Amino acid sequence: MSEPALRIAIVGHTNAGKTSLLRTLTRQVDFGQVSNRPGTTRHAEAIDLRLDGQVAVRFIDTPGLEDSVALLDFLGTLEGDSRPERVRAFLRGPEARAAFEQEAKVLRTLLEQADAAMLVIDTREPVLPKYRAEIETLTWCARPVMPVLNFVRDAASRRGDWHRALEESNLHARVEFDVVAPFHGAERALYGDLATLLPARRQQLAGIVDALALQERERRQAACRVVAAGLIDVAAMRRALPADDFADELKQKAFVRAFQDDVRRHARRAVDDLLAVFAFRPDDAELAEIPQLAGRWEDDLFNPEVLKDAGKRLGLGAVIGAGVGAVADVALAGLSLGAATTLGATLGGAASGGWRPLWRKLENRLHGVQELTVEDPVLLLLADHLATLARALAQRGHAAQDRLRVRGAAAGGGGLDDGLRACVRELAPARGHPEWERGTSAGASDADRQELESALARRLEERFTRDG
Repeated sequence: MSEPALRIAIVGHTNAGKTSLLRTLTRQVDFGQVSNRPGTTRHAEAIDLRLDGQVAVRFIDTPGLEDSVALLDFLGTLEGDSRPERVRAFLRGPEARAAFEQEAKVLRTLLEQADAAMLVIDTREPVLPKYRAEIETLTWCARPVMPVLNFVRDAASRRGDWHRALEESNLHARVEFDVVAPFHGAERALYGDLATLLPARRQQLAGIVDALALQERERRQAACRVVAAGLIDVAAMRRALPADDFADELKQKAFVRAFQDDVRRHARRAVDDLLAVFAFRPDDAELAEIPQLAGRWEDDLFNPEVLKDAGKRLGLGAVIGAGVGAVADVALAGLSLGAATTLGATLGGAASGGWRPLWRKLENRLHGVQELTVEDPVLLLLADHLATLARALAQRGHAAQDRLRVRGAAAGGGGLDDGLRACVRELAPARGHPEWERGTSAGASDADRQELESALARRLEERFTRDG
């Protein structure tokens, strides 16, 4: 991108969502301050959208317009051959440093620093005279103005009223963009529509649209790779306990708890990696209440009732997850205990995982060693949760302050497509390779593991793309 960066002023009434829009467009959750208090932004502040290492767009966040009706009346009293000249006369006068200080910052930015403006509108508000005055005042700067209709998904949105008001103000190009949960493709549509107002920049804007589409695809691929890697880690898990220790009830329970904790650790790592892919932070206050981060959903991975349902969906029958391998009051929901299962079950596992797991199980039986692994229903639940979270994060704005409630189909009783079942089946080779579990050995870099990870990620991406 050799052309100079586009300079876009973000304007609008106080608390319309200007800073929130910029957080979402630039994926920078630290920018500015998002609050329901009026007048949070008091000074113009720049933030860049970088593509291919270069500044593609320089956004300028401006204070909210507060008294546009009085300002418009005042501008009408000034001398000048054109409206922009009257605005310049106002900016030179004392009123720009006193009664209309905030408005002056906005108009000076638009007149002197910007190629165009994005006018952020809270569509939940009625079309009042002050808003009409804001729109007219902005047009006095003779810069293209692109209305961005915010909160259009809210039940209180007055979208139709705002459409009519903008047409009456001769602003026919507009875009709907919910900063909390942007519509699919809304970001690219925003830049595409801006090209109608800036024809000299059309090619540059088309390049921005293409670059954003590529970034979106790369984020999707990275997210699917994260989910695939986490599933392989859990499928490869295998822990052994000597018979003497297993005979000790306390040691036995501690063994099972430690195994479950390791499963949760892999799940948590996958969640953190997904947050990083979509430019969120694990400790972001705006995401602190996501169920996935609070740890409550992880308990479902070992909930017998939830696992029973997941087992039915996998065609494994109602008994899976509820008593398989139950020994000495330890409920091993979702876990297979090598020496506690029948030979038939061991052979059944060998059919899907190859002969290597069978040999190890038989050898361990001879030595009285108990070996713990994860059942397929746990993998199904984990895949469902992570895939659902990835889709939700892809659609979440970086200014969202409400709770993101994510509930997977497998745990919520909803429909479960064949894609996830196929993903679980593809994990079978990992059961014969405990060295593939990351954090236990250097085997995580094994070429066969990488091949499986790539194949699984491709299958997940097909599902992601279809559902997106």
